Amino acid sequence: KGEIEFRNVSFRYPGGDIDAVQNISFVAKPGQTTALIGSTGAGKSTIVNLIPRFYEVSDGSIFIDGIDIRDVTQHDLREKIGYVPQKSALFSGTIESNLLYADKNATPDMLQSAIELAQAKEFVDEKPEGMATEIAQGGGNVSGGQKQRLSIARAMVKKPPIYILDDSFSALDFKTDAALRRALKEKTANSTLLVVTQRVSTIKNAEQIIVLDEGRIVGKGTHNELMENCETYKEIALSQLSMEELS
Repeated sequence: KGEIEFRNVSFRYPGGDIDAVQNISFVAKPGQTTALIGSTGAGKSTIVNLIPRFYEVSDGSIFIDGIDIRDVTQHDLREKIGYVPQKSALFSGTIESNLLYADKNATPDMLQSAIELAQAKEFVDEKPEGMATEIAQGGGNVSGGQKQRLSIARAMVKKPPIYILDDSFSALDFKTDAALRRALKEKTANSTLLVVTQRVSTIKNAEQIIVLDEGRIVGKGTHNELMENCETYKEIALSQLSMEELS
């Protein structure tokens, strides 16, 4: 379970003159990666922020497993979602307490496997206190990439049917990015994975890629399909990767 459907969704920020996203329709299926790509300001984060109801849609509807998300409590809705925001937020406390925030009943083994999956084991093990390492408020004493990996680990502890990763790979080097994608694919095989990115290499193998431009969907399909029939996607891809890398 965890199928997400957007049906003719539009959204305008309070006080805005125009819709931030307009007439968005797609289905994200369990067991698949659905990726959202587009330039800055295309509406990618806006779309994923509507799923946990950080904002309410202005028009249209969003369904999870056929139920309109407005018909369930925010609490029950958010229980289903492991959300890693663009700006990874860590709390003051230890690495362990940050992970337990997702599920206070998680066992040490569960925490360990989340850390491994998120490619964070190496740097956690290097710290003298390991999981008991204190994190400064806002995560000031860990690097951007470490912060992203700990945020991903926290979402993994929850084992939800839906994962939303909003540009959560941006601070990772390509090797860590690739290792993390492989691990995610394996461990979240039955979940719906929604990935927001500006990096084509991160999503080349996604089952469904949705291309956004100025709040509208301008392409939908696999990497190969979009290289054939979506000018916007092709431009993004060619600006980042060589033809050999793209084939």
